[in-house]
Amino acid sequence: MNVDAHDLILAPVLSEKALSTIADSRYVFFIRPGTNRIAAKKAIEEVFKVDVVKINMIKVRGKDKSQGRFTGKTAQRLKAIVTLKPGQRIEQLDGLT
Repeated sequence: MNVDAHDLILAPVLSEKALSTIADSRYVFFIRPGTNRIAAKKAIEEVFKVDVVKINMIKVRGKDKSQGRFTGKTAQRLKAIVTLKPGQRIEQLDGLT
């Protein structure tokens, strides 16, 4: 299965904690579940034209949700915390801080 790099990166994480790490050249993304570190690193380097030094992966479990008598579960997600070379930035995400 050959997947495009843009399909692996789902969205940036826009939480307060994730945005506070941008000053340290660390960015957080939701990526497609089942993606390994190597594929995620290549995708981020290709899409944003940066050099990735380190990448940490976190599995986010789905939460139980209920609305009235109906119960369900939110989808599981995969987060990638990406550390770039010192001095490098992702311009598309710079205005968020």
